Amino acid sequence: MFDAYNELKAHPTINKLIGSDFMILEYKCPIDEETLQLLLQQHFITYVISGKKDWMTSGKTFAVKEGDAMFVRKGVYTTRQYFEVDHCILTFFMHDDFIRNFVRENNEFCGPACEEPIQDQIFPLDVDSPLQSLFQSIYTYLKMGKDIPRNLVEIKFKELLFNIILNQKHQKLSKFFTSLNQNSQTNLDDVMLKNFQHDLQLEEFARLCGRSLSAFKRDFEKVYHQTPGKWLNDKRLEYASALLLSSDLNVNEICYESGFTNSSHFNKVFKDKYQVPPKQFRLLRKNVQHAVR
Repeated sequence: MFDAYNELKAHPTINKLIGSDFMILEYKCPIDEETLQLLLQQHFITYVISGKKDWMTSGKTFAVKEGDAMFVRKGVYTTRQYFEVDHCILTFFMHDDFIRNFVRENNEFCGPACEEPIQDQIFPLDVDSPLQSLFQSIYTYLKMGKDIPRNLVEIKFKELLFNIILNQKHQKLSKFFTSLNQNSQTNLDDVMLKNFQHDLQLEEFARLCGRSLSAFKRDFEKVYHQTPGKWLNDKRLEYASALLLSSDLNVNEICYESGFTNSSHFNKVFKDKYQVPPKQFRLLRKNVQHAVR
């Protein structure tokens, strides 16, 4: 899995401007891999300068091409690369705290948060003339590198958020920004339910939740009354059992789709929970379903 923020931050040849809780960079994606799994530990805005790419999450696919932009919440995503044209993007990473501080400073413009949690992971942006001009000006600053004062970079970043919230087509995203301000910590339940099937370390789950590892474990046991490891194992097995009955994937594919990395281990823990191995579980349950019909 590609840890986007840390990998790109450490890359020596990428043009980037780094603040205390944000980072802007120009990135030319390598074209030798068709699909890539990304871990985003910070929220992310991408503006496509050239090329096109598909972003996949929760059964949805978002296709972005030259001139498109979108806001992506932190989490795990699969991307599909197209080879016709080099994929070059302007990228903005931001911490929860950067958005929270912006909302507190400009609460009258952001509007109320949704009463129900917002489930969307990706928000396509309306690239109108003001937003396109802003992207182009930031791109110009980025080419100047370290000569740009950090305060100016932060102003441009806030201008970007203003452009988003003042556009009526972004009301749902604005409400998501406001919801971050109302919650001092990322909703743990939301992060776990969206990402349990991915092969992440506990440290990575903790960072997605905006917590240290010790705080994550403490808060997790308060919410679920069990350890993260036990919950993840049970949740992945539950998901695997559903896939066995509802899909045509073979057992190995279901193993990896559910977040397990070793098929032998998967078969063992599955049998421990359901008393039969995955293949037999599928056969027995489907026979029962046919008999009922």
